[in-house]
Parts: sequence; C-alpha cells; structure tokens
Amino acid sequence: MAKYPFDTIEPKWQAYWEKNKTFKVREDKSFPKEKRRYVLDMFPYPSGAGLHVGHPEGYTATDIYCRYLRMNGYNVLHPMGYDAFGLPAENYAIKTGTHPSVTTNANIENFTRQIKSLGFSYDWDRCVSTCESDYYKWTQWIFLQLYKKGLAYEAETPINWCPSCLTGLANEEVKDGKCDRCGATVTHKTIRQWILKITDYADKLLEDLDSLDWPESVKLMQKNWIGRSEGAEVTFTIADKDGKATADSLTVYTTRCDTLFGATYMVVAPEHKLVSKLTTPEQKAAVEAYIDQAAKKSDLERTDLAKDKTGVFSGSYAINPVNGTLIPIWIADYVLISYGTGAIMAVPAHDDRDWEFAKKFNLPIIEVLKSQVDVQEQAWTEDGIHVNSGFLDGLNKADAIAAMLKWLAEKGCGKKAVNYKLRDWIYSRQRYWGEPIPLVHCEKCGCVPVPEEELPVKLPEVKSYQPTGTGESPLAAITDWVNCKCPKCGGPAKRETNTMPQWGGSCWYYLRYLDPVNDKAFASKEAIDYWMPVDLYVGGAEHAVLHLLYARFWHKVLYDLGYVNTKEPFQRLINQGLITSFAYQRKNKTLVPIDEVEERDGAFYEKATGEKLESVIAKMSKSLKNVINPDDVIKEYGADSVRMYEMFMGPLEVSKPWNTKGLIGVSRFLEKVWAVSEKPLCDDDMSADMRKLLHKTIKKVTEDTSTLNFNTAISQMMIFINEVSKLDKMPKALWTDFVKLLSPYAPHLGEELWSKLGNSNTIAYEAWPVYKEEFCKDSSVTVVVQVNGKIRDKLEVEPNTDKAELEKAALASEGAKKFMEGKTAVKVVVVPNKLVNIVVK
Repeated sequence: MAKYPFDTIEPKWQAYWEKNKTFKVREDKSFPKEKRRYVLDMFPYPSGAGLHVGHPEGYTATDIYCRYLRMNGYNVLHPMGYDAFGLPAENYAIKTGTHPSVTTNANIENFTRQIKSLGFSYDWDRCVSTCESDYYKWTQWIFLQLYKKGLAYEAETPINWCPSCLTGLANEEVKDGKCDRCGATVTHKTIRQWILKITDYADKLLEDLDSLDWPESVKLMQKNWIGRSEGAEVTFTIADKDGKATADSLTVYTTRCDTLFGATYMVVAPEHKLVSKLTTPEQKAAVEAYIDQAAKKSDLERTDLAKDKTGVFSGSYAINPVNGTLIPIWIADYVLISYGTGAIMAVPAHDDRDWEFAKKFNLPIIEVLKSQVDVQEQAWTEDGIHVNSGFLDGLNKADAIAAMLKWLAEKGCGKKAVNYKLRDWIYSRQRYWGEPIPLVHCEKCGCVPVPEEELPVKLPEVKSYQPTGTGESPLAAITDWVNCKCPKCGGPAKRETNTMPQWGGSCWYYLRYLDPVNDKAFASKEAIDYWMPVDLYVGGAEHAVLHLLYARFWHKVLYDLGYVNTKEPFQRLINQGLITSFAYQRKNKTLVPIDEVEERDGAFYEKATGEKLESVIAKMSKSLKNVINPDDVIKEYGADSVRMYEMFMGPLEVSKPWNTKGLIGVSRFLEKVWAVSEKPLCDDDMSADMRKLLHKTIKKVTEDTSTLNFNTAISQMMIFINEVSKLDKMPKALWTDFVKLLSPYAPHLGEELWSKLGNSNTIAYEAWPVYKEEFCKDSSVTVVVQVNGKIRDKLEVEPNTDKAELEKAALASEGAKKFMEGKTAVKVVVVPNKLVNIVVK
C-alpha cells in the first residue's frame, strides 16, 4: 500500500490557506440571512502547557461542520482568539519576574502554531486577545455602561478568599470548598469590592432559557444556580434587656411563613451587619472567637449537613410577631450571608438542621404541623394539618401560607417575596494581570467614571506582581499611576486599583469577532445585524454557571441599552465530551503516575511498592503524566488522522478514552484512500452497484455531518473505500464526489486529491455532492429468520414485503424447518425489512 505523504502535504496546504486567506470572511449581503452561519468555539486560555489532544475535539467538530456549510453555499463566520488574562501568567511572573504579557504572548504563539497545524479553517484576521489594550478598551467601556445603568456598585463585603492566590473569588470559582485555580482551601475575608448586580436580571436569565436549543442538563444547572423561590419576608423586632420592643429589627426570608408559630429561635450568619449590635457585653468574647473560627471555613464546610452543628448565643432576643414570644438570637455558621437575608427563623420541629441545633443547645421544639412522629425525638419534615398555630389551626399548607401572608401584610410585619440563590457577581480582583477598572475616587466628587474618550486605562509597568494580601492589588503601590485628576472637578483623585476578573473579557468576545479592528465601537450595528446570534456554540459543560451565565447577563444589558439585536447570544449549544486517558489506581482509590507503573504478565504494578493496580479511565492531567501532546501524534500520524480519529472515537457529546491503536487504524484508512487515488481514472459510467454505493454514502455523510454525528459518517466512508478499492479503474465522477465528502474531515488530503484530479482552485468552496433517493433504494433486503430468538436462516426479499409473505417464507426456510422439527409454532413475530422470530414449543 502506498504511503500517504502527510508530512509534506499538510504543511503545503496550511501554507496555501494562509497565503491565500482562504477562510477570510466578509459581510457579503448577497447571502440571505438564512444562508449565514456563526459557528463559535469556546475561548481557550493559552496556558504554558499548550494544547493536549482533548482541546482539538470541539475545534475539529466545528471545523468539519463549517467546511460542510461553506460547500453548501453558506457564508460562515468561524473565528478564534484567546482569553489571555488569568492567574497562571501572573503567578509565573511572581516566581520569575517575567512580565505576564511576555509569557502570555509566547503561549499564544505556541497555541496558534498548534491550532494551525491541525488545519482548522479559522479566519485568523479576526483573532482577538483579551489582554491587548485595543480589546480591553471595550471591556472597560461595557463596564462603564453597567456602572451608569446602576448595575455596578462598591461595597465592603465578606467574600470567598484564596489564601494562596491572595485574591477574592466568586462563588462560581469555588469547587468543593477549594479554589478552582490552585486547590487551596477557601476562607472568608471582608474587603472593598466591586460587584455587578446580576440579580437584577435573574428573572430574564431564567425565563429566556426556554427559548434556547441547549442541553437540558446545562439549562437545569443554570436554573438551579439562579434558584428562584417564592415565600415571604418577615420582620422580627429586637427586644431590649427587659423584653420590650426596640427600633431595631431582623428580617428573614422563608418559604414557610405558615410555620411562624413554631419558630423558637433565630440564627444570623457570622458576617451579618447586626452581629456587633446584637452581641451583649457578656457574650462579646465568645462571639468574637466564634466569628474568627467561622471565617476559616468554606461555605461547603459550613453547610455540610453531616457536620456537628456549632453556634454561639448573641445575648439578645427577638419578638415573634405572631405570638409575642421572646426567642433567642444565635449566631451560627450554617446560615450564609449569601442566601436570603443572612438570617433565619428556626422551626426545629419541622427541619432536620434546626432540630439538631435545638437539641444540641437545649432550645424549645414546638409542633405546628400534625406529625406522625414525636417531634421531641426527631423532626417531622412532611406536610400536615396545622396545630398549635392559632388562627391557622386545621388549615392545609397552601391555605395556611395564604392566610399568614394576608395577616403579615395587615400587621405590617411581613410581605410576599421572591428570593434567588443567585448572588450578585463579585467582580473585582486584587491582582495585577487584569483589566483596570475605569473609575477614579475623588474626595469631593466620590466615584467618577473615566471619560469614554480616555479609554483604555492601560496597565502600568510594575516591578512587583506580588498581591498585598491586605485586599489591595499591586497597582496600589504605583503612585505615579494611581494619583490622577478627577475627570469631574479637576481636583486630586486616585485611580481604582482593583482589576477585573478573567471572566470580564470572555463575556463578550463573540461580539468583538464581528468587527475586531473597529476603534469607534465594540462592533458596528451592521456587523451585529449581519451575524448575530451565534448559531452554534461548542464547548465544555463546566462553563454552565460561569462564562455562559455571565455572558448572557452582559448580553441582556447590551440588548436593553440597544447595542445588540438579540436577547440571547448563543442560540444553540453543544457540550463535547472529554477525551480521557488510561490511569492506574491503588486499592485506596488514589492514582499513580504512569511512569511509576510497570506491566508484568498482563497486570500492572506500582514500581515503588509492588502493589497491584487497577487500570481505570481518568481525566488527562500533568500530575498523572498521561497527557497526550498533539504535536507528537501529528508528527507520527498526521493532522488528518488525528482529526478523523477524534471524531471516530464516538458521539461528540460522549466522553471517551484516547487509544493510540484506534489512531493507527484511522491512519491506515487514510493510507488506503491515498492508495485508491493512485488507481487510473476513467470516464466510464459507474456500475449500478457503485452508483448505489456512492449515493448511499452521499446521503449518509450529508445527514450525519449536518447533525454532527461525525463518527457514523466516517464509518460510511470506510465502507465506501473498502468497496471501491476492489476496482481496477476509478470512474472520475465517483471519485470526485467522494473527495468532496472526505475534504471537511481530512482537509489536507482532500485538497491534495482535488489537485490530483486536475483542479487548480481550493476544494473549500466546491458544491457539496447531492444524492438521489431513487439510487439509494435497495433492490432487496436481508431478513433474519430466528427460532426462539436464535438466528437460523436469512432471506433475501424485496423491500417492504408484507408480514404475511415474510411469515410464510420464514416458515418454509430450510433453517427454520430444521430447528422446528417435532415442535409447534405458537407465535410468529414479524418486523418488516428486519426479522421474523418463530416461537416454538
């Protein structure tokens, strides 16, 4: 078999595409709206490690689809860029003194080289990088629109704090109580922050999900993160030391205001603003010690249902509005300041967590829902008719809630309310490598926006990138940069020294791709109207409540301000599955790096201990040394082989393990294609069988490519090549159509084969082959004959032969008669065009 010379062909066509700007796209109005497509890959962060073979999976899928669309007459926008701000580059700068822009740009150069080596058809003239000032000028501009709309505010607030990165983290950046970046255990710290009021858009973010063609799992994750619930806000008056009402009060949010008669104590979060006021002198030392301990715990640790409940009495009491009873106010870390009002009323008879707390601290437990258990022994958390509840006695849940809401409103101590789990977005970071926030602080004028014509506010050069750890960024030490004039009064002022998070630049990059060199707007109205919304977005499900939620929020603000033309940015979303790798696991479930494993007699053992290991599937990671570098496999097998193998592994959305043996198989297939291309061409008409094979292949590849079922399309192409390889001469029309089908999947080989056919132009915009249904029909179909579920014969019959004829033919077949001898057919199951199953006794 002739060797496919991918090592010369692939660089040749990559150079051709780059020189000729083959995939440069313009807003050509001759394409009607229905013939335009915007296909987007998720913005990669250019890490120092470069690509691993998992990265190109989604990129390959979108590339095949875009090439297919172009050949079907679509104008396709398919760009690439880099989410270039981020902690890794800054952490590296802290260690080495190398400016983050130096390492970031070097990483971008490497990423670009690797991406180009895979033959992706991006319009590289539209490439953007979030850390370039001509890009973040517009990130700053959008922030100012949020600020002017009242959606950005400054507050002293308790935040998630990473003691390793020395910066604040949004809730979404904390995974299992640890920093999503470095893995350190997250604590809490109260510092000055800039916060975006994403909660103002909670209802819109929730309601518009139903209009999107997204995986239901992602929509559910966003719905749960937003966490809308309906209930009541109830106000409890604080009592003085004599039990009399004061002017102070505590407001709680509850979904069960009907259980107020069972509220026997209150709990406030350690961070609640009234803690110091509620704490009596006698309890001050205990409260301060408790707050100090709580600050060292993550939210996950604090709300763990299995953990022992902790708390401290504030020394103060509140007055239950429904019965005037004094109830103690406790401080406990299982209540979070980030949910509701940061205070709860506790009904221990009907809540497990409250019951455990009440038992531990000897607090009263009052049954208010008729229970089937003794509430002194365990909580009753099901519904029941109301008891011990005054005017609610005898009512069911719905009627009791309605009656209590009415009573609270009449008494002026409560109202119906909607609450969200979603918290406002903590937007600022105490780091250097991020977009400067375009605001200045003036003693006379307060906080003043930088005039838009003065944007961008550029990052200054610094000597130290080390975070202060006090809540100020390294920028605070650059006095020449910090000290400025107030844009409003001209007096002395200071620049904002917090920077934006990495999510800022990635919130809107899909809009900058539309018009990347526009210095008058983030994108022109014409470009926005031409391309938006994104028709297909492919990326990982891990971004469901981070990038995807933030981008939707920013887009909706821009829509309300009239800058974009759609309510939603991404109409269709596909989550590609992970490409995993093999790993080796000890009995205690910990994993061993592959270079510390040896194979003996087909089993795997840890070299150091001799322990027998189990082979498992795991995520690729540097620590396990199981990362596959695409540079290595491209060098050995070629980019087209890598592309096709990643699509052949299985359905796009499913995770699957990398296996180099599978890659070798795909590589051999492409070598076989190359060998077939060496056969002499002829102008002869193709045989009826070859014509049927071709049209079936065109139909299968067309349908599967249009629906992103690439693995089955490749299977059909393999069937085709196996059959045509038996021919001595190749009908030119047959081969021409196949080369077109192959080209989106193996574009380098496709271009070379197209050139071998005598064409001087690129294949990228050639018309996609069209099948005729009449040539796809089989003259006969194979119907399996089973006896008691086991195959005993096969029939060749006309398609759609009716059931009665199939049954008759099956009963008369030699295989059926042999295995029915001496037995009686009690039932015959006929599936037309598939099988006949004869049940005998």
